[in-house]
Amino acid sequence: MSTHPAHADLIDSSYAARRLFITLLLMTLGGSSMYVVSVVLPEVQKEFGISRADASLPYTLMMLGFGAGGLAMGKLADKWGVHVALWIGAVGVGSGFVLAGLSPNIWLFALAHGVLMGVFGSSSTFAPLLADTSMWWDKRRGIAVAVCASGNYVAGSIWPALAQQGVEALGWRETYVWIGVVCGLGMLALSFFMRQRPPLMATSAPGSVQQLASEKPFGLSINTAHALLCVAGVACCVAMAMPQVHIVAYCTDLGFGAARGSEMLSLMLACGIVSRLVSGVICDRIGGLRTLVLGSVLQGVALLMFLPFDGMVSLYVISALFGLFQGGIVPSYAIIVREYFPAQKVGVLVGAVIMATMIGMALGGWMSGKVFDLTGSYHAAFINGVLWNALNLSIAVFLLWRTQIKKKA
Repeated sequence: MSTHPAHADLIDSSYAARRLFITLLLMTLGGSSMYVVSVVLPEVQKEFGISRADASLPYTLMMLGFGAGGLAMGKLADKWGVHVALWIGAVGVGSGFVLAGLSPNIWLFALAHGVLMGVFGSSSTFAPLLADTSMWWDKRRGIAVAVCASGNYVAGSIWPALAQQGVEALGWRETYVWIGVVCGLGMLALSFFMRQRPPLMATSAPGSVQQLASEKPFGLSINTAHALLCVAGVACCVAMAMPQVHIVAYCTDLGFGAARGSEMLSLMLACGIVSRLVSGVICDRIGGLRTLVLGSVLQGVALLMFLPFDGMVSLYVISALFGLFQGGIVPSYAIIVREYFPAQKVGVLVGAVIMATMIGMALGGWMSGKVFDLTGSYHAAFINGVLWNALNLSIAVFLLWRTQIKKKA
């Protein structure tokens, strides 16, 4: 048991800051599997002799597992504490990488990603940590959640380049084994610093003023409002997945090589760190819902820019802009849930929305590969992403409109 008392004065405290730093490290380690698989996609396709869509299957299953696992981990964290979810996650990430590295065929490789790295692994370091962080901060909640979520993009900026170097020096299989050992043991060690329960979970009770104020988010029922957020989450991430999953393969097809694509992916996600931090500051000023609208508009603009430009320099620039424009979208859902929904259910509600975003990433990754197989190019896949982004934006604008109606009522 932790020696820290579960007092409300721990909110916005130095302890909360130290916890946030540990959370950032956990997110960086746990998010590794989401990005390494994109780097090895061309090698896996070549070794197993499969199509681009089939080579995208491990990523698709991992995103589905990530989402489903996030919902389960959110429930577990609400009941037993986030550290218990992290213990399970450490075992899942470590064993998943090792098994994938030893896989004799695409099906075992895909299952290692979907079940071990997805359901039981990296899912423990996203939705549960976003929800947990939102409970430790009040005045600076937006930037705190943004810092936490940035760990996912820190992972994206670090692991692709490291994995590419590993593939070139050791091969993709041995690289996978080493990443599993480092990330699994690192997560396990850090999880022991996360045993303290959030203050609001200890002090709030059903029927409190805070909970009663959240019974009609956006002037809608909780189930309806939450369902709309989930659909928005699917839509934004179908669009988001196109560049993130396929930029390495896209560059390979254009003749620039996998190394240039890995650099673009790392650049995209490094800029996503900046985007998430800036979006966190913006969120503290204008709220999570308006931040979602802003991010959705900018992501749509960036996707449209991929259509007319396919030169190497252009792709570096657009990859950076895409990272800068879309980084604040997913964290804004955690802020919206915290602002409009009951605090006692924040873990499971955030988990469900994040599950929806992961379904979107999974669908978008597979769908883009399928469109490529059917058309022989990624042009139609980018158009598909733009249309899904428009759906996300329409829902966000509708919810914002509902808040204005509620204020006038």
